[in-house]
Amino acid sequence: MSTDPDAELPTDPAVEPAVDEGPPPTPLLAPRDGLPPVIETSTALVAYADALAAGSGPVAVDAERASGYRYGQSAYLVQLRRVGAGTGLIDPVPLPDLTAVQTAIGDAEWVLHAANQDLPCLAELGLVPTRLFDTELAARLAGLPRVGLGAVVESLLGLSLQKGHSAADWSTRPLPADWLVYAALDVEVLVELRDALAQILEEQGKTEWARQEFAAILTAGPPAPKVDPWRKTSGMHGLRSRRQLGMVRALWQARDELARRRDIAPGRVLPDAAIVSAVQADPKNEGALLELPVFRGRANRKLVTTWFGALVRGRELPEDQLPLHSRPGDGPPPVNRWADRDPDAATRLKAARTALAQVSEQWSVPVENVLSPDLVRRLMWAPPRPADAAAVAEVLRAGGAREWQVELTRDLLTEAIAG
Repeated sequence: MSTDPDAELPTDPAVEPAVDEGPPPTPLLAPRDGLPPVIETSTALVAYADALAAGSGPVAVDAERASGYRYGQSAYLVQLRRVGAGTGLIDPVPLPDLTAVQTAIGDAEWVLHAANQDLPCLAELGLVPTRLFDTELAARLAGLPRVGLGAVVESLLGLSLQKGHSAADWSTRPLPADWLVYAALDVEVLVELRDALAQILEEQGKTEWARQEFAAILTAGPPAPKVDPWRKTSGMHGLRSRRQLGMVRALWQARDELARRRDIAPGRVLPDAAIVSAVQADPKNEGALLELPVFRGRANRKLVTTWFGALVRGRELPEDQLPLHSRPGDGPPPVNRWADRDPDAATRLKAARTALAQVSEQWSVPVENVLSPDLVRRLMWAPPRPADAAAVAEVLRAGGAREWQVELTRDLLTEAIAG
């Protein structure tokens, strides 16, 4: 055996060499300019708005809500950062009108991560962008394997963000200092991240794709009110009769009214599972309802008359007032029923999905971003006649597809229909 330290040692083919993953990410523990005080007065708000107006470049924007604790999706903290202005942490509870900030930003580009989550609550405060860059959507188009803010920052900037407060009750007052640090860091490097993603998209030839996607977010406006939101009750898919659906609706509406009045998240008033179990048990009196597990607690014992009254209203609805199993205009039936109801449509959908998966792999874009799965289902269930490329393209545009998506998918979807 050689004793030469430079001699190559024999290798075991069963042992893979270690992969050099590079240096570990650098923890981002505190804002570079220090933690700014929370802006809670009109005077402080005007001063920060003046700083924003004097700043330059894009504006990083984020908001924290109290999902799971409060009724609705209102913002309980708004974070902004701009070169020359630094970071601002605005409390919208005492300052519900932020039009001074809107005026200061003007037509500057907003940078947000998962913009659709925050834009509705920001609009309630008078904050509406005229231009934006969504780093989460850009990461999807760029083909990054993970698109959460922390993962993208770590991948592209070599920094690790604090974790742990995204699901906190941001309606808490005063807000703890470590929560404020977490909130400030969410906008600390957003503009740098935007620049890194823009460069990748340019190299991949996807800049125009991103521009169209961001424009679509801006033109979409606020989300339309949900139709029959009670149909989203978790676990109700096992309920078979329209009478049971009527009882779910009545109990859901009673819960929603109480949650709205108390400003509490509906799930904290009464879990979806409790609604479904009550409907399945179909108790004949309040005592029987109190025998069910969730209803034994002190809070729900006090509300037993409310809950049982809702069940009775649903149970006694006239037949013509009972909800249907699906709403007219809901679109195609569940895909698992297509083979029985329309085998040709099932064949078309399978061919379309296969072709779209190939496009997804070719361009390193998630298939749901190549084209909306719901739009694909609707097109394959009821294709235009004649189903030529022009007609398919028109259906795609009417369904909200962007032009880059139409160009990428029109011909393969036309072939799937013809096949």
